[in-house]
Amino acid sequence: MEISQKAWELENAVKLVDPHRDALYGYDKAEQDAIGDERPWKNDPHYFKNVRISAVALLKMVMHARSGGSLEIMGLMQGKIAGDTFIVTDAFRLPVEGTETRVNASAEADEYVVQYLSACRENGRMENAVGWYHSHPGYGCWLSGIDVATQTLQQSHVDPFLAVVIDPDRTISAGKVEIGAFRTFPKDYKPASSSSDDEYQTIPLNKIEDFGAHASQYYSLEISHFKSSLDSYLLELLWNKYWVSTISQSPLFTNREYSSKQMLDLSQKIEKAQKAIQAQARGGPGPRGAAKDSTLDKIVRDSNKIAGEEMIGLLAGDVKVKLFNGVGAPSVQARDA
Repeated sequence: MEISQKAWELENAVKLVDPHRDALYGYDKAEQDAIGDERPWKNDPHYFKNVRISAVALLKMVMHARSGGSLEIMGLMQGKIAGDTFIVTDAFRLPVEGTETRVNASAEADEYVVQYLSACRENGRMENAVGWYHSHPGYGCWLSGIDVATQTLQQSHVDPFLAVVIDPDRTISAGKVEIGAFRTFPKDYKPASSSSDDEYQTIPLNKIEDFGAHASQYYSLEISHFKSSLDSYLLELLWNKYWVSTISQSPLFTNREYSSKQMLDLSQKIEKAQKAIQAQARGGPGPRGAAKDSTLDKIVRDSNKIAGEEMIGLLAGDVKVKLFNGVGAPSVQARDA
């Protein structure tokens, strides 16, 4: 179990920082108040560039996202600001009603937040809420139109605030946490256009329109993970639960509905591209030159991603068979004796 925890930490690049003083967990209220009064992010829409998430907060968010299944979940993150970086030290779930496409925060959730943060402060935990997280089961880490509106509202009232999205289905398939962190731009700000696709991700066909319509209204932050000596005990307790559910499940069976949707989505994209190319060959409208190559390249990337995830699932099953089949059975030498 300890080996699997180390593997998870390596896969998600969790780094041990300041093991003696645990400096990232220190909270200076006067310092944070001064940063809040200065508000340097108001003069630069790209002011915040990085997010550092503790291993405990990351594991809590992943477990919460996985518990929601195909329904979206939502929670808040606690932490502080250090320069152009959000430091997330903890996270807690909210009692919200989720659907397959959105989460609805209610007055009950607002009251819960007030009571939770008050209880934290009574016990010496002074960190403020620095962001919200929610899940996108099976369709990637980005902000929908509803998410953009929610984040814009939060930034206008309780800034600095951060939005984090986790895809639990892709986390299971890929073997590492699929996560993204975002901030929205002011309404009158127009970011420079970028043609780079270095951060390409598979978007289901029925979500592409929503994705493309709002992609220019926000930007992503660089995410890194850390742990310290304060994390050790909590991380061990959380890992005991996470490890059992992970080792007892097969990604292929747990994610079979997601895999089927991925294959269906890929077939629809291929069919759409085929019809467009055929229409263009007959002299009608359709993708030409670089646009056609880009469409086909994305289809190839999507198919390679699906194949890679299936291979990971098959290998994981094969490893478990070799490790656990025959456990407790007498060895060959014992039987011969």
